[in-house]
Amino acid sequence: MRLLAFSDLHCDIAQAALLVDKSAKADAVVAVGDLATVHRGLDRTITALAAIKLPTLLVPGNNETADALRASAENWDSATVLHGESANIDGIEFFGLGAGIPTTPWDWSFDLDEDEAREALEPCPDGAVLLVHSPPFGHVDSPAGGGHLGSQAILEAVEAHAPPLVLCGHIHESWGHESKAGSSRVMNLGPWGSLVDV
Repeated sequence: MRLLAFSDLHCDIAQAALLVDKSAKADAVVAVGDLATVHRGLDRTITALAAIKLPTLLVPGNNETADALRASAENWDSATVLHGESANIDGIEFFGLGAGIPTTPWDWSFDLDEDEAREALEPCPDGAVLLVHSPPFGHVDSPAGGGHLGSQAILEAVEAHAPPLVLCGHIHESWGHESKAGSSRVMNLGPWGSLVDV
């Protein structure tokens, strides 16, 4: 299966149109969060992306809540929102968890702390493709000043469930970077849209 995968679109409607065109080369589409910007522009972005008729999995970022994403995508028939849930497309299992993890410094942000994330990740099936807005700690999670901003809970889930592929975003300075966590390929996507084979 070939995925068109992206993150952090942040209301870029011109880029959304390019992603719609690029989806013709894929079997399914994955968006791992931050379609809005500080909770604004989500409906407009979803409307632009809803021209994609392929099976599409959406994970909320920290710039939109899970409830807001479900409401905006309600009439997008081919889209499914995952936040602490799994879905199966053509025999391939996916598990999604959104939000900023760990908690960000912004009071407007949709976040989970590490304990909340651990609980939400418990149902993740072994070997499922993991769709998360935030990266696992120590992997594609370095900001401009250095260090790591990823999630320990997500790293633990990767170690426990061995997903073949972990798709994330959130840390803009790490867009386009890849890492390996055990046997798992970890990709911080960015808004351009990567074609990824599963």
